[in-house]
This record gives sequence, C-alpha cells and structure tokens, in this order.
Amino acid sequence: MARILVTESIADGGLDRLRAAGHDVDVQVGLSPDELLSAIVGAHALIIRSATQVTGEVLAAADELIVVGRAGIGLDNVDVTAATDRGVMVVNAPQSNIISAAEHTMALLLSQARNVPQAHAALVDGRWERSKWEGVELADKTLGIVGLGRIGKLVADRAKAFQMRLVAYDPFVAPDRARQMGVELMTLDQLVAESDFLTVHLPKTKETAGLIGRDLLVKAKPSLRVINVARGGIVHEAELAECIRDGVIAGAALDVFESEPTTESPLFELPQVVVTPHLGASTREAQDKAGDAIADMVQLALAGDFVPWAVNVDAAEANETIRPFLPLAESLGRLYGSLHKSSPDSFEIRFQGEIADYDTRILGLAVLKGFFSRLTDDPVSYVNAPAMAKAAGITVSETNSSDTDEYVNLITLSCSNHKSISGTLAGRRSEQRIVEIDGHDFDVPPAEHMLVITNDDRPGVIGTMGVLLGDAGVNIADMDVGRVVSKGTAVMLLAVTAEVPDEVVDALRAAPGILSVDVLNG
Repeated sequence: MARILVTESIADGGLDRLRAAGHDVDVQVGLSPDELLSAIVGAHALIIRSATQVTGEVLAAADELIVVGRAGIGLDNVDVTAATDRGVMVVNAPQSNIISAAEHTMALLLSQARNVPQAHAALVDGRWERSKWEGVELADKTLGIVGLGRIGKLVADRAKAFQMRLVAYDPFVAPDRARQMGVELMTLDQLVAESDFLTVHLPKTKETAGLIGRDLLVKAKPSLRVINVARGGIVHEAELAECIRDGVIAGAALDVFESEPTTESPLFELPQVVVTPHLGASTREAQDKAGDAIADMVQLALAGDFVPWAVNVDAAEANETIRPFLPLAESLGRLYGSLHKSSPDSFEIRFQGEIADYDTRILGLAVLKGFFSRLTDDPVSYVNAPAMAKAAGITVSETNSSDTDEYVNLITLSCSNHKSISGTLAGRRSEQRIVEIDGHDFDVPPAEHMLVITNDDRPGVIGTMGVLLGDAGVNIADMDVGRVVSKGTAVMLLAVTAEVPDEVVDALRAAPGILSVDVLNG
C-alpha cells in the first residue's frame, strides 16, 4: 500500500479508484509551503493541480516519493529537472481538458467580438447601451493561432464553422500537415500583422515567457484582439494593457495570468478586456477526465509499469508495435543482471527486425529498469534507471538493425566479456521467449527462477539433475537443451517453479557430469 498525498481538489472518481486499489489517499487541501514540506515526508505519490508549487526544496524533503501527478496539462508549477535528478516521475493528463479549453477559447473569442460581458454588466446596472457595445462578425476575419498542438487544432476546427480564415505559427508542424487542416503557416511577425484575432496555445517555457509583448503587438492591425487560454506569462500583461490603452490593438480576453490567483491587474481597468479566473478546464467533464486519467497514471507509476504520459522519461511514447516488447525488455534486463557476477563497464542493446524501424528508446529504458532492479533494493523506474547507469559507470549503447537471421524481432543484450542474452515474442499471443544465452540456442519463456547448466553430453546427467531438484521439492516448469558447445558438452536452460536453495545448487555443481550451474533470477 502506498501513501498518496493530494493537495488540491480532484474529482472523487479518480480518488476512489486509488482507494479501491488499496492505497492510502491522504487529502490535505490548502497547505502552506511549510506545511507541504512536512506533509510530503513519507508520501509515495503527490497529486496536484496548478496551485501547488513542487519546488526543488519540496522534492528534497520527499524521502520516498516515486511520482508527481498533475491533474491537467501545464507543468510550470513543477520543477521537472529536480524531479528527474531525484528519479521522481512526473506525469500529467494532457488530453483531459483539451475540449473544455478549446470551447472556452471560442467563448472568449465570441465575447470579445460581441462585447457580451460589458453589455451584460451595463444592462444589469440599469443602462441600455446598444450603440456603445457594437461588435464585429467572425466570418471572413483572420484567426491567428499561435501553436497548433492538441488544443490549437481543436480551435481551428471550431473556427472553420464561423467561416474564419485560419493562419498559424508553429515551427514544429509541416506545411503539408497544416494545409490538411485548412491552415496556412506563417512567421510569428507575419501572423500578428495579418490577424484580426490572435489565440495562444503554447506551453510556458523560457522561450515562450513574454512572447506576446509590445514589440510584437506594434506590428498588428489596430483591430487585433488577443485571446489567451494557455498559460499565464506568455502574454506580457502590462505591455498588453499599454497597447490596448494606446489604441495599438483593440482588446483582449484572458483566462490565465502570470500570478494566480490574482484580483489586481492593469488589464482589469480596461473596458476592452474580458477576463475569467482560469476556467479553461473548469467543466465537470474535464475534471472527471483529469481525475480518472491521473489516478491511472499514478497507479502505473507506483507499480513500476510503463506510464504513457510521463513527461520526464527520455523516450517517445510506446506505440502499439513497441509496447508489447516492454515486459520482454525488462525481463531480459533482470536476467542479464543475474547473468553477471558484477556490473559490466559497458553493454550493448541490439534491436533487430521490425521494431528496429521505430523509436526504441523506451525499450532501452525498460532493459535498464530490469537490470538495476536486480542490483539494488532501491525503487528503479524509467526515470532514474539512466542515472543509475551513469552513477555505476556503465556505458550503454543501443543499435538498430532491420536484419535478423531467424526471428521477426529480436532483442539482444551483450557486453565485452561475451555474456549475452536474446529474447523475442512468439506465436499469436506474443509470448516471451529466451532464445539465446552466451551463444547457445534455446526456446524457454523467462521465469522468476532459472538455471543454466553446462554438462557432459551423455546419458544420465539430465536424470541426476531432475532427481536433485525433485528431492528438494523444486518443479521444472520449462526446459530446453542447447546445441552442443564442443564435442561431448551441452547446455540446459531450465525455468523452475521456486527458488533453488543454495545447498541444492552446490549439490548440482558437485554432481557427476555437471560442469557449471548459473542461477538466473527474472
């Protein structure tokens, strides 16, 4: 059972999932920074939203922390670098609120175009002001989209229904892909110059902080209106207020601010501005999705499994082709850790066959995770396994080749002392198989307890081995005899149902005809 500290309001469905899995869900909402430092001690997981600041100091105090889960998209309140250095996985729920955020963008876009909040406030205050709050149509206007990610694409889809011309700035999107979406790519300067409405959909980074400021806005048409439902600080609020006040642009609508929560901003004084208190993800549906998604991700992280939305794992997300090989890669890593009597200085991971055409970095991390799980009692994850290799002075190289002699796909671990192990997935059920150890061919499923026995190739040796294991109450689940190593010598690979006691291993080594016994723990 793991202790999961929850410091912000999360949908009950997600928390109930964690409780049903047997975890201790410790909800402490509204902690001060000092209180968080105390509460984080002993926690295995931390679930937050946007208010909790997970600093390097917090992570240093988290003596047992495995994962930080952010129930939402942005991660600017988490020191991801410090988390990675400490081997703490950081996960989020990137798809939970994208529809809500896109719809809120359209709500602010329409509010800006038709002055809905201002007209509402005037009317309830007793003023009928039709001419004062004249608006503009969206049809035939140019919408500039800064960032064509998940939310930017959804906004583009919705804006098409309003017959808007769509232009975008995103250096990571190919022109052909943009054209398929009905969007014309431009430089940022050109985008600002041609747009009637500008909507921002970028993550907040060192590069994007303050991106939309006076130097950029002076290139715009006086009719430009800026929308930001992304992250506070991407738009320079003071300079935006200046530009609106000076008539450089017509107005703005913001849902996010550089400092939150806030009730003071130069923007709040301007009638041309519409503001909401970070409501982009504030729908019942988005909250339910975020709670469920982050609960699933945290459970996977606590179990040491692959987490699809881990942001500080140095690998691409495993696709449908790669994902079935993750358990095999980890099994090979564990067995390889047992195969070595000490840590090697270096080893190579070779990916051969169809999988070699894909990004296999996550498989390499799975190998390291399995390898170090046999060398340390500390928790090993996809995050801290590379750091463990570096600390141990182990150089890891990965090679990919489409060619295999006998198998559709093959994963091989080897090192300079010629120790090697290979595995594949076989059959319609994609079952794991160990197919080679130290140059000897086998076909045995990996198991928690395995033996590699080198013996004289003569009658009676297998019977002797069977009797010794049988007398010790150890059953043989699978067995294969490798090819003859040299004249009169053979190798056996056994998967047994229980750990073989040391005295039985010693008896095997002393038995007539048995030359060596290696114990592998998977």
